[in-house]
Amino acid sequence: MEKEFVLQGEYIELYKLLKVMNIAATGGHGKILIEEGEVFLNGKQELRKRAKIRQGDSVAYEDITIKVR
Repeated sequence: MEKEFVLQGEYIELYKLLKVMNIAATGGHGKILIEEGEVFLNGKQELRKRAKIRQGDSVAYEDITIKVR
């Protein structure tokens, strides 16, 4: 499933994006998903909870892909 996120500003931190897109129930839950290595940024495993997600990035978790516009 592909979702789209329209970025407001320069960037959004990864764990916040997971929360805003309803992939994680809370910011803390988002951090756990990242720590466990379940989240991918532009095709590579991302372990930084506060990774800066910018326009053009792609974030994947299980069968969900978020395209950042």
